[in-house]
Amino acid sequence: MPEKSPEQRRAGRTLVTPKANRILHGDARSTEDENLLKRRPSPDFLDTDPWRALRIQAEFVEGFDAMANVGPAVTIFGSARTKRSDPEYGLARTIGRRLAEAGYAVITGGGPGVMEAANRGCREGGGLSVGCNIELPHEQGMNRYVDLGVEFRYFFARKVMFVKYADAFVILPGGFGTLDELFESLTLIQTGKVRHFPVILIGHSYWAGLLTWIRDIVLASGAVEESDLALFQVTEDPAEVVNIVRAFSAAKEDAAPE
Repeated sequence: MPEKSPEQRRAGRTLVTPKANRILHGDARSTEDENLLKRRPSPDFLDTDPWRALRIQAEFVEGFDAMANVGPAVTIFGSARTKRSDPEYGLARTIGRRLAEAGYAVITGGGPGVMEAANRGCREGGGLSVGCNIELPHEQGMNRYVDLGVEFRYFFARKVMFVKYADAFVILPGGFGTLDELFESLTLIQTGKVRHFPVILIGHSYWAGLLTWIRDIVLASGAVEESDLALFQVTEDPAEVVNIVRAFSAAKEDAAPE
């Protein structure tokens, strides 16, 4: 292992020469303790990347701590713009209730629309209703049907909670955010980054155009394989949703080492 020259200073796992320190920080003579104890006229450090990294770490720690004992759970996605009078709201509510009655917690983004409906149904079914809310420019408050709520600044930290604690994804009609969660889950499964778990699309008519495009264009061009189309299922029957999730849970238990 090469020796460190006297001029080099170690900061964590990084070696910093005086030249690099002048270029990066402007003052090679100041020490880390001096920088720490220096009083600044305004809290500019709150906007620095190192401080931001600590906030990100804190979000993961708080999320893991809050959700460690959630137990079997299903994450439900869908539009925040769905109205309570829309059919999708009633469908999400029924699915949430049926899953709760089957012994599953329901995890959503904690907002309005489909998320509210799923949390509402879960609570009505006696299950644990979980919301992972996100800070947005237009304020999205936690819906009133959430029993366990976790607030996030960063989308990627929130997404980890959706995947880590779910036994399945149920995806109702939605916009770009819903599509993002759909394709991210399929990518994680396809690349082997997570174990294969059910991804269930709700509503044949809503998803038909997208699925036709995937088969006729994406598959035909060789960008995906035929087997990739088996990574998801489509239904609009709440009972079938529960059966799919239960079958997966039973298979997982059978495959677990004794």
